[in-house]
Amino acid sequence: MKSTIAIIVLLLSTVFCGAQLSVTVSSVKVTGQKAIVPLTLKNTFADKIESARAVVFLMDEQGQMVGQRTDWIIGGTKERPALESGKGTTYNFVVTATRPLASTNLTAKVTVSRLILGGGKSGDVNKDVQIQNTNSAQPDK
Repeated sequence: MKSTIAIIVLLLSTVFCGAQLSVTVSSVKVTGQKAIVPLTLKNTFADKIESARAVVFLMDEQGQMVGQRTDWIIGGTKERPALESGKGTTYNFVVTATRPLASTNLTAKVTVSRLILGGGKSGDVNKDVQIQNTNSAQPDK
């Protein structure tokens, strides 16, 4: 009986404390001197996410940065609305390389630098954002 109660408490604490913005970084797609970094976003907060700003660093196989871009991935502009609770969306970062892309073996490092929740309340990007990387480069054909 005690173990059943402990399991229920553990599950409930995970549900109530697990609210966050989940970001999945997909494979980098290379086209000429540009790279497309697809992001899948999911809001598990009880309230909407008004806006989120992220930075993408495009890295080659030696770990050298070959491109960077910062943009609002949720909200921030009239064209991009807030992300409602329980909803998901996608965002494609288009990064222009600082030099010609000699390799298609690229990875993307994504960092969310700002998170604004409903009512203008700031979110903690270190605690409220989970980033999963599934990325490696894939040349477009």
